[in-house]
Amino acid sequence: MYDRNIPLLCDYYEYTMSNGYEEFGLGDRIVYFDIFFRRIPDNGGFAIAAGLEQLIDYLKDLHFSESDIEFLRSKGIFGEKFLNFLKDFRFTGDVWAIPEGTPVFPGEPIVTIRARASEAQILETFSLLTINHQTLIATKANRIVRAADGRTVLEFGSRRAQGTDAAILGARAAYIAGCGGTACTVTDKWYGVPASGTMAHSWVQMFDSEYEAFKAFCELYPTNATLLVDTYNTLKSGVPNAIRAFKEVLLPKGITKCAIRLDSGDFSFLTRKARKMLDDAGLKDCKIVVSNALDEWLIRDLLDQGACIDAFGVGDNLITSHSEPVFNGVYKLVAMEDPDGKIVPKIKISENVEKITTPHFKKVYRLFGPDGMAIADQICVHDEVIDDSKPLEIFDPDVTWKKSLLTDFTAKELMVPIFKDGKLVYDMPPLDEIRKYCREQTDTLWDEVKRFANPHCYYVDLSKELWEIKQDLIRSH
Repeated sequence: MYDRNIPLLCDYYEYTMSNGYEEFGLGDRIVYFDIFFRRIPDNGGFAIAAGLEQLIDYLKDLHFSESDIEFLRSKGIFGEKFLNFLKDFRFTGDVWAIPEGTPVFPGEPIVTIRARASEAQILETFSLLTINHQTLIATKANRIVRAADGRTVLEFGSRRAQGTDAAILGARAAYIAGCGGTACTVTDKWYGVPASGTMAHSWVQMFDSEYEAFKAFCELYPTNATLLVDTYNTLKSGVPNAIRAFKEVLLPKGITKCAIRLDSGDFSFLTRKARKMLDDAGLKDCKIVVSNALDEWLIRDLLDQGACIDAFGVGDNLITSHSEPVFNGVYKLVAMEDPDGKIVPKIKISENVEKITTPHFKKVYRLFGPDGMAIADQICVHDEVIDDSKPLEIFDPDVTWKKSLLTDFTAKELMVPIFKDGKLVYDMPPLDEIRKYCREQTDTLWDEVKRFANPHCYYVDLSKELWEIKQDLIRSH
């Protein structure tokens, strides 16, 4: 993997603030920052947390080179105390996070960072960049995978991604969310996401005839023969020539695993016709793959119309989350420690109600019913403990009269320790394990939460103690 130590990938004002903290004697104050988001992309019911592994890699190796420090010195505004601090910089703080692959909801801390103020401030840009991007792509991919209803979805978007990281890590995030593989070869090398590919129209055009192109490909890759059948005419030549090549090259070798791919046309009509042609030729095991401007809405419509499709290759609409290409995660100060080590909650007030932050060092519980389905989440002060052997009253923090009493439930704490005193204390699971966990956790959500249009609003509650702290701070400002 390539070097993730890019300390100057940072908004300039984070350096000016950290420099100021050092100058005014605030640099050693212990602070708490939360990463959370305010709105789910595509008006969906939930998001999928991703990007933690890259944040871990960044924090493990974050340091400043002499050239980095000389560059900052050349700006003429940074004090030597701050520059000397950067010279010996290593992350020494604590991190808690919700594991990758977990469904998450607005207002919940996905990551909490506790560190010296001068450290924590300069972590903002990269922390948000990696969590926002991969959570966005994982969320979009999960929607597309669910629309495919058990059929394979392959990530095909590298050439349309907005840069190198977007292609490589976008494919990683898509795999976490349920995609079966990627076209991005380096993501396979670095992260183990299965890479695969077939042919482009140029392969077919290079040969004197479509049949010769198909025959040559089957001879070259007999165990992985997927033929692109729409270079000229899908039903008149493409599918018949593919059938001929399969029968002449693969079947004599006892190989029945094969596929055709369509990249244009009316997929509903063409795949039904192609399926009948393949079945009539005795190629019932031949799969049909489609690609071209697909998203969750088109995939669902195609299946509703009876399209005969076994796998979907999804490109730019997935890798860029084209319908909503920005995840609105933010990095906000929520608490400080006084000289005696007491945690003092901090709040940001705004005339825009949705921008009022939830203060304090917090934890998140997910509450499950006896059937294993998720009922609600509760955000608590860090030292609160939910005893699931006792009834729990939960209420809507915006409608305080609307209360529910839970009696038969299991409480699971979502955030886990990642770093302690700058040392990694978390064993990062293998990617396949994260992917399996994502599927299992998504299955705990009711279908009403998972529907695409007007999903049910999943219940996220503040504990009574946390709600009262927040109200007290709002009143005092």
